[in-house]
Amino acid sequence: MNVLLTLLMVVQVLSALVMIGLVLMQHGKGADAGAAFGGGASSASLFGASGGANFLSRSTAVLATVFLASTLALAFLGYQRPQAASSGSVLETVPAVPIEPAVPAPAQPGGAASQIPGR
Repeated sequence: MNVLLTLLMVVQVLSALVMIGLVLMQHGKGADAGAAFGGGASSASLFGASGGANFLSRSTAVLATVFLASTLALAFLGYQRPQAASSGSVLETVPAVPIEPAVPAPAQPGGAASQIPGR
């Protein structure tokens, strides 16, 4: 069971890192719109064919699916873990520590009514 959880965690982390890299490598839609209005020497038009889903966007979609599936599997397996034999209270596992009663501070002679000597 621990091997499966470790494998799923590795798959999730790797898919997240690769997906971040793929998203950062893709062109933004704002760059294409700026080029369509004369911002660059691009052959794209404003409402022309954008080429559909290329390799990067399809790879991102596949990795997003893998990431979602591994997240759901980790959540399911984490929920299915056997609980401890106790009733479920965390405080029952902590050893009891006796609390010592507070000792009052000794009273100072004269208290607040005493004056500072020399006045």
